[in-house]
Amino acid sequence: QGQLVESGGGLVQPGDALRLSCAASGLTLSRQTTAWFRQAPGKGREFVAAMRHSATNKYYADSVKGRFSISRDNAKNTVSLEMTNLQPEDTAVYYCATKEWVILSAIDREDQYRLWGRGTQVTVSS
Repeated sequence: QGQLVESGGGLVQPGDALRLSCAASGLTLSRQTTAWFRQAPGKGREFVAAMRHSATNKYYADSVKGRFSISRDNAKNTVSLEMTNLQPEDTAVYYCATKEWVILSAIDREDQYRLWGRGTQVTVSS
């Protein structure tokens, strides 16, 4: 069935950087489409970034493009989200999610993903 565990969240100041990690067990991330979503207080879950089996194809929400970067370490079976120039509006619980295959047109839809982690809190505040 598999399990995903996120880590790396914390409290940072505006302009700081943070690196989140999603560790998988019971499945191989290089055979999955893996995405990061986030949910801010009082809001719905929104797409952040995703990558498919090929690490060369990466997709980002407009709100994070140029600031966030998704990557995968096949040896460690982890997917990371490097976040730079963090702003208060980036405050949210960040989740990773996977599915064996997600069509490109739906890669930003949370209902397409089968397996979810429990999330890690990121708070950006001065």
